[in-house]
Amino acid sequence: MPVQNLIVKVQKRNRALVKFDPGRIGKAISRAAESIGGFRRDFLPGINDRIFAMHTTEESLATFLADAAVICLNSDPHHHISNFPPTIETIQDEVLHALRSYGFQNTADAFECYRWGRHWRREGALTKEQFVANGFPHDRMWRTLEENRRLGVDTVAGLNDLVRGGRMKPVIDASLAAYEASLDEAAKKVLSRLEGIEPVRMIWISGPSSSGKTTTTVKLTRRLEQHGLKFLMLNLDDYFWSLVEHPTDWINDRNYETPEALDFQLLNQHLRALLNGETIEKPVYSFKEGRRTATKPVKLERDQILLLDCLHGFYPPITEGISAAAQFRLFIETQNVLYEGDGSAQRLTHFTDVRLIRRMLRDAHHRNHSALRTILHWHYVREGELFSIIPLMGLADHVVNGGFPFDLPALKPFFAGDKSLLPPPEALADYGGFLDARIRYERVKALLDSVEGFTPAQVADVNFIPGDAVIREFVGGSTIKIPHNE
Repeated sequence: MPVQNLIVKVQKRNRALVKFDPGRIGKAISRAAESIGGFRRDFLPGINDRIFAMHTTEESLATFLADAAVICLNSDPHHHISNFPPTIETIQDEVLHALRSYGFQNTADAFECYRWGRHWRREGALTKEQFVANGFPHDRMWRTLEENRRLGVDTVAGLNDLVRGGRMKPVIDASLAAYEASLDEAAKKVLSRLEGIEPVRMIWISGPSSSGKTTTTVKLTRRLEQHGLKFLMLNLDDYFWSLVEHPTDWINDRNYETPEALDFQLLNQHLRALLNGETIEKPVYSFKEGRRTATKPVKLERDQILLLDCLHGFYPPITEGISAAAQFRLFIETQNVLYEGDGSAQRLTHFTDVRLIRRMLRDAHHRNHSALRTILHWHYVREGELFSIIPLMGLADHVVNGGFPFDLPALKPFFAGDKSLLPPPEALADYGGFLDARIRYERVKALLDSVEGFTPAQVADVNFIPGDAVIREFVGGSTIKIPHNE
């Protein structure tokens, strides 16, 4: 359906004005959808099914969504003036708004990850080889899928059969062995880098929320300590801005998931000073008071390596002026890959949803946050990930898979029965216009409903799931000290 467009020009990033071509918006949306297997990945009964009924081809859907973005752009009368046209960034913002407004969440995520990856390429932070496009590392994903197929857990149905039959222990052991082997490989890489012309002085453990960074950090450092390495760990939570500098939104929530939540200018200054052998006055942050309450002198000794566990560890401004050769970057993500149901629909489950379930459990047990609050907050999490975490994955010297075939059965007991942490559907009634939360809630609920869980006794049994497994950060019983759970 044709829409009225009064926009004539577009302002490029170099501020040059060029002709506005709405067709380019449709092509960009099509490419994002194609990269995830087509628009059907976003088909949601009760949300956008009528749009699919009206637009039966990929081209028609892309045109409809592009038209919606054009309507949003035309709502600003300034854009009708040739000297005040929309910028490229404004157009991209409206494309994302249109996609998310109609429930095309997966297409929007692919578009946004690609957008910011291109941004970091233009900034010189990424090379062409390090660019990760839509954020899905297909080669690694298919290797994981093949290994799951070998173990019989490449589908939810197959996973359920093994859980019901009491045959999951070999799967647990095999997947944990692969994780440990990956950490062995990471340790070898660090040790080899220590023998270079410019040895490693700092190690970053980065990855999206609830991917298992803490357990992975402890396990990697233990390996390296066996070779005589010493570490100074810097708690980057101390660099948060005061609470008054985090404005609340319409549901009284705050965005702590962006790198700008940290005073990264001060952090960068301190990192460079530490590497130069200087003593810094590191801030001490009180989460109870929501502000910095003191400082503490910290010095990196000549025989120490700086260790940093941080969501945004690859964010370029944090390490500006620090040689890449002096840094080892490890990235972790929950990339367990399996198909929904029996696999006949060829729809993969979302491994990002496993992280959401993990975080709901952690927040409920250790942060006094309800699962509903976590779901409502998750759009901030994804926004931060798609800006400064996942697009920068290509900077990693080593990637670890922190997702396992037994994660869902281990998490299920906490979201089942009378004591389920998952809120009832009516709990979202007051947030009717919050489509992101509704989509995630319904998808997570359907996923959990489809999974056969372990018994509580099995989850508690460290002979069944070892006490140092990543999932223990969330289900409890970890034999590794988890600082953020203290």
